[in-house]
Amino acid sequence: MRRPGRTRRGWSLLAGELARQRHALSRVAFWSLLEGVPALLSGRLIAAALDDGFLRHRPAVGFGCLAALLSVSVVGAVASRGMFPWLGATVEPLRDALVRRLVGGTLADAVHSAGRPDSPAVARLTGQVETVRGLVGGMLRSLRRTAVTLVATVAGLFTLAPLLAALVLPPLAVSGTLFALSLRTLADRRLAVVLLDEEIAAESGKVLGGVRDIVACRAERRAAARVGEAIDRQAAAVVRLARAGALRTLVVLLGGQLPLLLVLAAAPWMIRQGQLTSGQLVGAVACLAGSLLPALRSIVNLTSTWGIQLGTVLQRLSESGGVPAPAAGDRKPPAGSPLRASGLGFSYGPHSEAIVDALDLDVTEGDHLAVVGPSGAGKSTLAQLLIGGLVPTGGRVTFDGVPLDRVDPTHLRRCVALIPQEAYVFAGTVRDNFCYLDPGAGDRALDAAVDTLALRPLVDRLGGYDGRLPSGGAGLSGGERQLIAAARVYLSPARLVILDEATCHLDPETEARVEQAFLRRGGALVVIAHRISSAERASRVLLLDGAKATVDSPERLLLASPLYARLVGYWHDDAASGARRGGRGI
Repeated sequence: MRRPGRTRRGWSLLAGELARQRHALSRVAFWSLLEGVPALLSGRLIAAALDDGFLRHRPAVGFGCLAALLSVSVVGAVASRGMFPWLGATVEPLRDALVRRLVGGTLADAVHSAGRPDSPAVARLTGQVETVRGLVGGMLRSLRRTAVTLVATVAGLFTLAPLLAALVLPPLAVSGTLFALSLRTLADRRLAVVLLDEEIAAESGKVLGGVRDIVACRAERRAAARVGEAIDRQAAAVVRLARAGALRTLVVLLGGQLPLLLVLAAAPWMIRQGQLTSGQLVGAVACLAGSLLPALRSIVNLTSTWGIQLGTVLQRLSESGGVPAPAAGDRKPPAGSPLRASGLGFSYGPHSEAIVDALDLDVTEGDHLAVVGPSGAGKSTLAQLLIGGLVPTGGRVTFDGVPLDRVDPTHLRRCVALIPQEAYVFAGTVRDNFCYLDPGAGDRALDAAVDTLALRPLVDRLGGYDGRLPSGGAGLSGGERQLIAAARVYLSPARLVILDEATCHLDPETEARVEQAFLRRGGALVVIAHRISSAERASRVLLLDGAKATVDSPERLLLASPLYARLVGYWHDDAASGARRGGRGI
C-alpha cells in the first residue's frame, strides 16, 4: 500500500537536512556548472573544426578548435576534481544529522513504550543510515553530473542548430514523461521488497528466539513454513520489481536512440536545403551519441535504482519519527516544585495485574522518602512513573500542578534525576563524567562534591580531574562506578533525586554517607532501598506490597505493618549472622 504523505515526508527529511549545508551545496553548484562546459561547447567546436577548418583546407583553424575542445575537457576534469571535497562536506554532516535524529527518536519511542527498540529501528540506526549516506553521495557524484550533461547537451544543440534541437526535444520529452509515470510503480514495488525483507527478518528472529520451544513441540515444519512463505512473497516482489524496471529500455530507446535516428534521417534533406552543414551534423551526432544518450541512460538507471531505493529508505526513516517536541502550552514549574501522584496506577497490559494501584503520594522540598517492598513489588516501576519514563495507566503525576507530560522535557530533566542501579561511566576524563549534567561546574564545585562523597583517593588514583576513563568504566569496581554516577548527579541542578538501588555495590557506611550528602545538598531524596538501613534513616517510608501501598514514618510503620517488621527483622538477622555482607536487597 502506498503512503504518499510519508513518502513526501521522507524527501522533506532529506531536503531539510541538506538545506543546512547551503555553503557546501553552493560550491557543488558552482563546480557543476563548470562540469557542463564540455557538453555545452563540444558540438559547436567540432562543427567549427570541420566547417571553418578542415573542410576549407585550413588545418590550423581545425586543430585550434580541437585544442579548444581539449581545453574545455580539461576544465570539466578540473571541476570534477574540485567537486569531491564539497561532496564530502555535504554528505558526512547529513549522516551525522540522521543518526542524531534517529537515535533520539528511537530512544524516545523506547522510553514511551517502556520497551526496547524493535528490530526495524535497530536496522534503521545501522544499515539504513549508511545506505542513505552512500546513495546521496553516489547520486550527487553521478546523477548530478549526468543531469548537468543532459541539460548542457540540449542547450548546446539549440546554439548549434535549432532545427535539430526541435527534432530531439519531442521524443526526449515523451520518454521523460513515460519514465516519470513509471517511477510511482517502481517506488511501490521497491517499498514492497523492503517491507518483505523486514518481515523475513522478523519471522526469522521469532523462530531463532524460540527454537527450543519449537523443537520441544515438534513444530519445526510449521516454523519453517512461516519463514518460507515470507521468503516466497519476497521473491515474487523482486520479480515484479524487475518487470517494472524493464521499462527503462523503452525510455532510453525513445529519448536517446530515436532522436539520433531522426537527425540522421533528416540530415540529407536539411543539408540539401542549406539548413545544416556537414560540421553541424557531425557535431550534433557527437553530442547525441557521446553525451545525450549516455547521460540519459545513466539518469534512467540511477534514478530507477538508487533514486527509488533512496526514496524507500527515506520513507522508512521518516516513520521512525524524532524526538517529540513539547506540546503547545508546556510550562516550566519553578525549581523545588512538589511532585504529586494522584490515584496513580500502572499495569503492563489491559488484562495484567496492577503493579501500582490508586497511589497517592506527595514529595516536597526537604523530603527523604524510602521505598521498600519485596522483590518484584514495583519499586523500580514506580521510579520510572515519577520521572515520566512510563506512562501511567491510571491517575497522573504532576509537577507543581502541571501534568508530567506537559512539563517542558528539558526543564524536567534538569529538576529531576534518576540514578539507576547500573551506573554509567562515559569515555573521557574524570571531569567530563562529573560535569556531564552541569558543564559549567568549576574546580571549586568539583572539590566540594569529591570531598563530601569521600572520592579524593579515587580521583587521585585516576590521575586527577583530567585523568582518562575508558568507555563503561573498565577497570573500576561496581562501587566506584556508582560513586562517579552519584557525584555527577550531586553536581547537577536536580532538586529531586531518585536513587534506584544506586548504592547496592557500596558498603553500608559509604551508602549512608552518599544519602546524607544528598540530604544536606537540598531538594528532595527518594531512595529505592537496597538495605533496610536506608529506610531507617528516612523521614518517611513507602511500603509496596503488590498493588497496595502504605506511607508512614519508619517507626510507626514498624508497629503497624507485619510485612515491614518482617523485612526489618530478616535484614538485621541476616546482617548479624554475616551470611550476606553488605545487606540483602529488599
